[in-house]
Amino acid sequence: MSYHDSSDGLLSDHLRYDTRVFPNTRAVTNALLENGLLTQARLILLDSPLMVATAFTALSFQSFTNQHEQGPEKAFQLSWWFWLLMTGLGLGTTVSIKWVGLFTIAWVGSLTLVQLWVLLGDTKNVTPRLWAKHFMARAFALIIIPVGFYMAMFAIHFLCLVNPGDGDGFMSSEFQSTLNSKGMQDVAADVAFGSRVSIRHVNTQGGYLHSHPLMYPTGSKQQQITLYPHKDENNLWLLENQTQPLGINGEQINGTQAWDNLPEPVFIKDGDVVRLYHTPTFRRLHSHDVRPPVTEADWQNEVSAYGYEGFEGDANDLFKIEIVKQKSLSPVSKERLRTIETKFRLVHVMTGCVLFSHKVKLPEWASEQQEVTCARGGTLPNSLWYVEYNEHPQLTGDNVEKVNYRNPGFFGKFWELQKVMWKTNAGLVESHAWDSRPGAWPLLKRGINFWGRDNRQIYLLGNPVVWWSSTLAVVVYVLFKGIATLRWQRNCNDYANTTFKRFDYEIGTAVLGWAFHYFPFYLMDRQLFLHHYFPALYFAVMAFCSTFDFATARISLGGIRNNPVINRVSAVAFLALTIVAFVLFSPLAYGNPWTKAECNRIKVLGSWDFDCNAFHDNVSNIDAFIPGRGMPERGL
Repeated sequence: MSYHDSSDGLLSDHLRYDTRVFPNTRAVTNALLENGLLTQARLILLDSPLMVATAFTALSFQSFTNQHEQGPEKAFQLSWWFWLLMTGLGLGTTVSIKWVGLFTIAWVGSLTLVQLWVLLGDTKNVTPRLWAKHFMARAFALIIIPVGFYMAMFAIHFLCLVNPGDGDGFMSSEFQSTLNSKGMQDVAADVAFGSRVSIRHVNTQGGYLHSHPLMYPTGSKQQQITLYPHKDENNLWLLENQTQPLGINGEQINGTQAWDNLPEPVFIKDGDVVRLYHTPTFRRLHSHDVRPPVTEADWQNEVSAYGYEGFEGDANDLFKIEIVKQKSLSPVSKERLRTIETKFRLVHVMTGCVLFSHKVKLPEWASEQQEVTCARGGTLPNSLWYVEYNEHPQLTGDNVEKVNYRNPGFFGKFWELQKVMWKTNAGLVESHAWDSRPGAWPLLKRGINFWGRDNRQIYLLGNPVVWWSSTLAVVVYVLFKGIATLRWQRNCNDYANTTFKRFDYEIGTAVLGWAFHYFPFYLMDRQLFLHHYFPALYFAVMAFCSTFDFATARISLGGIRNNPVINRVSAVAFLALTIVAFVLFSPLAYGNPWTKAECNRIKVLGSWDFDCNAFHDNVSNIDAFIPGRGMPERGL
C-alpha cells in the first residue's frame, strides 16, 4: 500500500504537468517539489489516490475543452468522445475515493453548463437538434458514467466484504444479516407471554438489552443494565404478565415457566403490562427514582436488574408495551407484538418514564457498554425497541408463522451505507490536537504531526514557496477580475484582445476549481485538517503555473516576451527557490535525522508547531536511521 501511494504521488505530478502543458507553462516543477504531497504519498492514506484522480479528471476535461474549442464541426469525433468519456470516468473515480470528488463534479459541471450556454447562443452553427445531441452526450458521460462507476465500486465492495468486522455495528440489523455468521434462523412471528426474547435498540445500533452479574458502583448499587452489541445469552429475557396465569380450575400457576403449558399461547398486545425476567441471573428489569451513574439529569432514572430466584417482584418491575404504529411494518404488528416487525416503547408504569438509550458509554466497571436509562420525555428514536429473537415452547413447528430480516438488496444496502457514511463523517465534531480551520490553509499556518520517535518526526507541512505562490496567484486573479469587470462596465474593449481573454479563461477555470474545493469547508462543523486543502491546492498551483506562463512568455511587456534569456532565468530562479525550500523542509517529510538548530532556522511562522526540541543538539548525537521502523499507518 505504501508503494502504491508513493506511485500515486509521482503519477499525480505527471498528470499535473500534462494538464498544464496546454498553456505552455514553464513553472510546473513546483508541483514535483511539494513537501505536503510527498508526506501524504509516503503513508497509507487516501489523499494520494485522490490527487491522482483529481489530476486525471482535470487533464481529461482540459483535453475535452481543447476539442470543444475547435468548433462544432469537430464535435463527436473519436478524440472528442474519448476525452469526454475519460472525464466522466475520472469524476466517478474521484468521488469513489472521497466525497471531495463532489466538488470536482461541481467544477466540471459548471464549466459544462457554460459550454452548453455558449452553444445555445450559436444559432448560426448549432441547430436545436445538434444542441440536444451535445446535451445528451454530456449528460451520459458526466452524469451516467460517474454514477454508474460509483455504484459499481460499492457492488464490488459488497461482493468482496462479506464477513462482519468492527464497523458492522454502524449498520442496521437488516444490513448485518447479509454478512456471514450474522444471519439468523427464521423465528416465530408472534410474541406471547412466556416468550424468551432478545430486544434490540433501534436508533443507536448499540445492540441488545443486556444484563450481567455486575453491580452499579453508585446509586442503588443493583445489577447493571446495558446495551451490548453482540449476541450473548445475557441478552435473553422472559416476558411475563403482570399477574401469574390461572390453571383449569382457577388456581394460580406460579413460577417463570407458568406460561409454557397453557392451552394456547397468549399474545402480547398494545397496552399490555409486562415484566422482563432476566433468565441467566434470575432478576427482573427494574426502574426507580434514582439517578443513573453517568447521565445524572433530573429527567433520567436508573434502570437495573433487581430480585433473586423465586422473588415475585414488585411494582417497579412493571412496564407497559406501547406500540409505535407509524414505525411498525404490517397491520398485525401495529396491534400486537411481533418479532422484528413491531417497534415499541417500554413505559415504566410507576414513574411514566420510558426505557431509553443513547450514545453514552459507561466506564470500565461496565466494560464500556452503552448506557440504558429510563427517561421522562425521552425522544422517540432513542426509546424505540424491537424483538429480534423469539422462542416459545408453544410457538414451534411448521404451522407457526415465522419471520426474518428482509434482504435489503443492493440498492437498500447502497443507500443505507451512504447515510451511515454521511452521519459518521458529520459526527466528527470533537476537537483534535492537530486540526485546523480553512482560513489557515492558504497561508500554511499549521501542519499535522503524524509521527515522532527516536528524535525524528514526520510533520505534514507544505513547501512554503509552492503554497504561498499559489495563494498569491489566486489573489492576483481576483484583483485582475475585479479590475476587468469595472473596465468592462466602462465599455473598455479589453476582451477584444485574445491574450487578455485567454488569461481570464485559463486562470479563471483554475481559480474556479480552487474555490469549489476550498469554500465548502467553511460550511462544515466536523474536524478538518491541512490535508483537506490539497485538492484546492492542486488548482491553485495550476493558477500559478498559468500566471507565471503568461507573465514570462505570453504577455508582451517591453520586449520580455521575445527575450528567451529573461524567460529562462526567471524559470530557473523560481525552480532553485523551490528546490531550496524542498530540501530544507524534507526532514519533516521523510522523518530524517535533524538538529535543533536546523529545525529552528526554518521555523518561519510561530504557528508551525513541530517540536524542534525533539531533535538532537548536533549531528554527532544522531544514531543510524533504520528506514520504516515504527512508521505510522494512520488517516485523518
